[in-house]
Amino acid sequence: MNIFEALRKDHDKQRALLETLTSTSGSSDLRDEIFKDLKEQLTEHAKYEERYFYKPLFDHDISQSMARHSVAEHKQIDDLIEELESADQSSSSWLVIAKKLEHKVLHHLEEEEREVFQLAGKALTETEKKELAQTYEKNIKKTEARPHV
Repeated sequence: MNIFEALRKDHDKQRALLETLTSTSGSSDLRDEIFKDLKEQLTEHAKYEERYFYKPLFDHDISQSMARHSVAEHKQIDDLIEELESADQSSSSWLVIAKKLEHKVLHHLEEEEREVFQLAGKALTETEKKELAQTYEKNIKKTEARPHV
């Protein structure tokens, strides 16, 4: 597996969680559980993606600007998550914010897969792609193995 395949696997989980979350209504245990899962998935994915994918891309002129842009989008996603956490889940405004989050994440994932991956494919060697995937996967699995709070 290379880093692109490892990241896409998590992207697919995020897409599914977002679709499920935005189809929920009102304050419910299901909505809360899905939101917590999504928050953890996005937070942990971004942390390890920045460390094991974007950090090496900062070293290459060809990918540096796009890497900066993507990391900035992670911050925007974090801000929307915080906004959701402080909003009343039973209000209609909560779903509006959730849909903004969905739009931002889907835009980010599409841009990453179509543009960043292309530049990274040129900047990284095949060995680096495989090693980054192994390190990323190892750390994500540790996160998934942790008990949920």
